[in-house]
Amino acid sequence: MAEQREFRAGDHVSWASHSGRAHGVVKEKLTDRTHVRGHAVNATEDEPQYRIRNDDSGRDVAHRPEVLRREQG
Repeated sequence: MAEQREFRAGDHVSWASHSGRAHGVVKEKLTDRTHVRGHAVNATEDEPQYRIRNDDSGRDVAHRPEVLRREQG
């Protein structure tokens, strides 16, 4: 099993997007099924996702920890 990456509120992260690397700040760890901007997020205690505020758009997105990379700042 792969090592689970942990992030905290306030961590600056990046992820691959269709236009290159996107950047944002972690707002919270999601551990229950919820919706972010109308999209279902199937988060669980065993498979959490993170709500992130995109630096460029100011919109919230949700991502699994394995696609996130911690950034300086």
